[in-house]
Amino acid sequence: MSQRSERRGIHVDQSELLCKKGCGYYGNAAWQGLCSKCWREEYQKARQRQIQEDWALAEKLQREEEAAYVSSHSSSQTQPPQSHSQPSLATFSKFEEKKTNEKTRKVTTVKKFFSPSSRTAPKKESHEGKTPSPSITRQSSIETDHVSRDFVEFLKTLHKPGREIHKQSRGFIESMGNKKDLSAEELSECVQDFYQSMSDRLLNHFKGSSEKVDRVMDQVEKYIMTRLYKSVFCPETSDDEKKDLATQHRIRALHWVTIQMLCVPVDEEIPEVSDSVVKAITDIIEMDSKRVPRDKLACITSCSKHIFNAIRVTKNEPASADDFLPTLIYIVLKANPPRLQSNIQYITRFCNPSRLMTGEDGYYFTNLCCAVAFIEKLDAQSLNLSPEDFERYMSGQASPRRQDDPAAWPQSGSRVNPALSQIHQNLKLLSNLDKRQQQVIEGAQNLQTELAEWQDSVAREVQEILERYPLEIKPRASAIDAENVENDRLPPPLQPQVFAG
Repeated sequence: MSQRSERRGIHVDQSELLCKKGCGYYGNAAWQGLCSKCWREEYQKARQRQIQEDWALAEKLQREEEAAYVSSHSSSQTQPPQSHSQPSLATFSKFEEKKTNEKTRKVTTVKKFFSPSSRTAPKKESHEGKTPSPSITRQSSIETDHVSRDFVEFLKTLHKPGREIHKQSRGFIESMGNKKDLSAEELSECVQDFYQSMSDRLLNHFKGSSEKVDRVMDQVEKYIMTRLYKSVFCPETSDDEKKDLATQHRIRALHWVTIQMLCVPVDEEIPEVSDSVVKAITDIIEMDSKRVPRDKLACITSCSKHIFNAIRVTKNEPASADDFLPTLIYIVLKANPPRLQSNIQYITRFCNPSRLMTGEDGYYFTNLCCAVAFIEKLDAQSLNLSPEDFERYMSGQASPRRQDDPAAWPQSGSRVNPALSQIHQNLKLLSNLDKRQQQVIEGAQNLQTELAEWQDSVAREVQEILERYPLEIKPRASAIDAENVENDRLPPPLQPQVFAG
């Protein structure tokens, strides 16, 4: 099997990441493959067409209603008053009620674009039922106050323009409080329109200095989205929560996918690689704790850089884009980040569009969207499995890890519960220790046998020598003068004498 066929379903041509209109910016699956700029243009055109169609329909229904009223009024004057007029009036009443309901339903779409709306009582009750705990509210309040103070301190460096920016930002936040009934796309359009308006004003003030504009817009985004986070992240008018649950269940169902099936060029046996993988997983999970789209993007960028480092250390060469995407898919499967779809949609809707269109943040975010799309469409062919095996693995009837051969157990780099992996490693270590203990016991028994045999052989040899050469013990010889009894008659020994000269 060729390398290209092995990577089928995982390889993505870099040109596929760009906008389908060929503008050169990065596209996004949530925008039907378009960049944020082209998507907004298409969205505004479609919205204008919808508004015109709704107005045309409303006018048509109004004319039909007026014509029906005139027709019924003229016919009631020509017919007899009692018996025959009742059916006609009943028919017209039903017709008028039907047209009025249809007109009201259609015109509501038009009114939403031009007038703010307030929440109804049932929705307020549902919000009251979801009141966060005091600790969460206190923490968010502290964070909001901190961001507000930082924003004011930053605007002080801009002097007069800073006051105008603060005024515009506060006014926009207050206006968004009256638009909670809008759909997620309409909320996104409001925020993006404000970004565009503020950016144009800053460009005129700073005379085209894009660096200063970007610096100010980063602070504006941080201030606005921190204040609006609770009302625009995973709004009730969207199906983000449903998508989150579907993605989470999908990733859980794919728990059996191994690092080898995805052709991931990462060796987690290397300590530095294992550390980079853990950091990448931590970053992608930490994304959910951030409030500002730019901070969530920073988590994705940090995760991607750790992935590139793991590939570089494993291959001992710079990582390629073809290696990056399957590794990112593996990290997402292993991490199963909380509220993944909601975070992606939140970044897509409310991030400064310039960040998603170009730069490393936009590139890494586009790859993450591709990774999630791949996981949703993952099939047997993508993993080089037969359809039968894929279905058995997905249904839980079998697992590539449940083999009789102990060598088939997953290694530390496989997608498996860490506790089970540690248990397997401990059992494998104990098995090796048991084998070594048996070898030591056998060696000790052999040594004991050899020592006993050596002792017996030495004893036999000593006995044979003793029998061959018996030991004779002779009597002890006496001293020369031992029998001399007249020793006391001997003269004393000579003593040295001193003579005086």
